[in-house]
Amino acid sequence: MRCARAAALGLLIIALVPVGAWSMRALEARFPAPAALPDRVDGIIILGGSVDQVATAETGRPEVNAAAERLMVVPELARRYPDARIVFSGGSGELRSPDEKEAPVARAALEQMGMDISRVTFEGESRNTWENALLTRDLMRPAPGQTWVLVTSAFHMPRSVGIFRHIGWPVVPYPVDIRAPKALLYRLDFDLLRGLELLSQSVHEYIGLAAYRLLGRTDTLFPAPEPATKTP
Repeated sequence: MRCARAAALGLLIIALVPVGAWSMRALEARFPAPAALPDRVDGIIILGGSVDQVATAETGRPEVNAAAERLMVVPELARRYPDARIVFSGGSGELRSPDEKEAPVARAALEQMGMDISRVTFEGESRNTWENALLTRDLMRPAPGQTWVLVTSAFHMPRSVGIFRHIGWPVVPYPVDIRAPKALLYRLDFDLLRGLELLSQSVHEYIGLAAYRLLGRTDTLFPAPEPATKTP
């Protein structure tokens, strides 16, 4: 009985108080959207996680998910930087469907958006963010001093940047797919499903941050923007 009451109280708190939004916002605010992008960009990296390859296999058309903005920003970035190399990195993290990969779905989705696919390199063997970084680096071979922009969901950016830094590939964060806007942080309403979803997503990412630090795949537990260098 006590466990049931405690569980009910916990659900009530999550429904009324924006616990999930606060938890998610801490991740999303770690790397704010840049006030301005560099004048020159040598390459653009788009991490997978924005398409549903299993649903695509059923419908025969490219199906996207809640992180679709990772793909939606690509045509504009491509127009802004016509000489930049572009790479999409996403294989399959589905244990039950390892042969249904994200890269072909992303290719079809970008084609539907009018992208010149000849500009895009597709990496389709990675199964997680660590492999995204390693396989993309080996495929694109970035040169020292080049400027590469990294596109992924805002809540996923701390772990992603930490990995890229660890393998010696500095990137310019370009976070998208905001899930906990400021308006949610101070709103008291009865939205249990949204609260649970945000809390589940953010806790999953915090576990990922801890696991990657323990595995030596990042140099810090909660990567943050590097301090700006002062010019004399």
